[in-house]
Amino acid sequence: MSRIVFWALMSLRVAAEVWGLVIGNRDVHCLGAIAGFGVIGVNCLLHRADRYEEFVEAGEEA
Repeated sequence: MSRIVFWALMSLRVAAEVWGLVIGNRDVHCLGAIAGFGVIGVNCLLHRADRYEEFVEAGEEA
């Protein structure tokens, strides 16, 4: 995941949280927070997969 995509998704998540606060809907606010954890989790998994591919190309298996 590129940095632009990561920060675009995080900005969208923050917008959802703020929108939830503005309209007074706590569910939307919580959904934005959960989405943030999802974006961070997927980013970590993709980063780890890239590192694993580098090790496999170098001939070193984890």
